[in-house]
Amino acid sequence: MDFSFSKEQDLLRKTVREFVEAEVAPMAAVWDEEDHCPVDVFKKMGELGFAGVFVPAEYGGAGLGYTERAIILEEIARHSAGLAMFLMTHHLGVAAILEFGGEDQKKKYLPDLASGRKIAGLSVTEPTGGSDLGNHQTTGELVDGWWVLNGRKCFASNSHLAQVTIVTARTGTDDKGRQSLTAFIVEGGNPGFAPGRKENKFGLRVSIMGDLVLNNCRVGPESILGGEGRGQRVALSIISEVGRAGMSAISLGLLRACLEDMVRFAKERKLYGKPISSLQAIQFSIAETKVDYEAARLLTYRALALKDAKQRCDVELAMAKYFSTEAVVKAAKRNMDNMGGYGVLNDYPAGRYLRDGLAGLPSAGTSNIMKIIVAASALA
Repeated sequence: MDFSFSKEQDLLRKTVREFVEAEVAPMAAVWDEEDHCPVDVFKKMGELGFAGVFVPAEYGGAGLGYTERAIILEEIARHSAGLAMFLMTHHLGVAAILEFGGEDQKKKYLPDLASGRKIAGLSVTEPTGGSDLGNHQTTGELVDGWWVLNGRKCFASNSHLAQVTIVTARTGTDDKGRQSLTAFIVEGGNPGFAPGRKENKFGLRVSIMGDLVLNNCRVGPESILGGEGRGQRVALSIISEVGRAGMSAISLGLLRACLEDMVRFAKERKLYGKPISSLQAIQFSIAETKVDYEAARLLTYRALALKDAKQRCDVELAMAKYFSTEAVVKAAKRNMDNMGGYGVLNDYPAGRYLRDGLAGLPSAGTSNIMKIIVAASALA
């Protein structure tokens, strides 16, 4: 079993790291404080192939895989987890069209999305509960050849920025009386489709999140993604494999950030004439974070190796997402503990790492949902 990255993957990581250190690191704290999403930087990422990393070249993408996507997200999240979340959510909409779209839909939407000329989003969550897809209130009704959509989505990332959004709606019932969901591609500017409230998050602030309102929004039958009545399959597949993979990769970046900050501070901070790195308690906390990072790294990239090999990986990604997101919160707390009073100053990124880590816990499914998935596989 080979645990190493290829030369091409190592070169990609180097390229992304150089870009992030030049374009992202100097502004990350400002973007977080102002809750500003740098769309201009997203366009630059599109030019480098980040926006369409896993999209085949025939549709304007880089033609790489989900492992390469994780490398990109990890490197960006090392300095700005919010910006990585922005890109990650864009990937959700792109992946939905790539994996479930017809050829005409792929040719129409993917080139602009893969190049970064347009921003994508996926809007599934409703006020009735993100994990309860069977209780959708948004409806889709076929009227005179048009699908008329009505409802409200919440916690939609890229809500105020996306020009192409995948939206799910209840369009009927199946033969067992259960709700039948359909996924639709809805373009920004479509009458009756508009962003609502923009949420004021305490973490992952660079990523814009808010409501989306559908008020007699009409779309044609060509906007159906994956077939009528198959919306739940579209949503679950993209969230479980693309969303959780993305959150795991973002968490890796945050874990690395915490580890590097802990090591740097421990070497520079002196007490009683010696750096605090000589203290056993500090060494223990650094060791715990190092082990958490390496364990999360192995869980994440193993799951993505399965994804790229087109093998089932939902349980593996649930484990990676659960472990990595929980590990970030613990690592960020250790980092702040080791820094003492400096840890609570916004002059340092320690507090941002903790806020971003906490905000990542419910994204793409809470830790309890991940444990249910893992337990079900163990009990099968």
